[in-house]
Amino acid sequence: MEFNPGNHVVKRCLQAMEKEENGQFEEAYSLFLQAWYNATEDFEKFTAAHYLVRYQENISDKLKWLETALQYALKVNSSTVQSAFPSLYQSIAKCYEESGEPVKAKKYAELAASIKDKPADKGPFYHGTKADLQVGDLLTAGGSSNYKPELKMNHIYFTALLNGAGLAAALANGNGSERVYIVEPTGSFENDPNVTDKKFPGNPTRSYRSVSPLKIVGEAEDWLKQTPEEIQSWKEKLAKNKGEIIN
Repeated sequence: MEFNPGNHVVKRCLQAMEKEENGQFEEAYSLFLQAWYNATEDFEKFTAAHYLVRYQENISDKLKWLETALQYALKVNSSTVQSAFPSLYQSIAKCYEESGEPVKAKKYAELAASIKDKPADKGPFYHGTKADLQVGDLLTAGGSSNYKPELKMNHIYFTALLNGAGLAAALANGNGSERVYIVEPTGSFENDPNVTDKKFPGNPTRSYRSVSPLKIVGEAEDWLKQTPEEIQSWKEKLAKNKGEIIN
């Protein structure tokens, strides 16, 4: 399934995170519980359970919610949650270690290590920009960041979500038309660490990066266009973000 910020459970979790940022932890916990009780799909249940983990005061309750999150994540069977498994397995391993169960702790630690930094996404992949390019051209690392122009990027970024690439095109530097190109990685790639396991578990935006070029194999036309008001809102949010870009 495609990550949707308008999903009712995702919206509840976003509201809860805002409460957390303001130090309103009881209100945040209540909203996360509402998200859990309103969840009907496996992805929704996985997401809500993930957040309820950090409100548990003892190891057994924390382990219960971690295993619940794992149970639903395994049912999703999608690249949307694939990158959440290493941290999920590692957290379960830590709980078993603290509970005095080293055999189980080792099992989950090994599971975490076996799939770390191995995206299984098969695409298709997209790159949003305002540059006028042609099929066969190569997109390479070394460009300026759209969010911090003074920063030269060591990787080239792309996504498996068409609308995500469309948003990237809208926010890209330049005065050209918004373009979304269909691309193929020419080398290995990894989850984008700037979004993976940040606000949401895993890599729900299916965002990746590579030091190898991306080859343009086509152009997409039908993506969700942002209104001028939406673009301005995104730019304001990005301007307020004080986090460092992992480059």
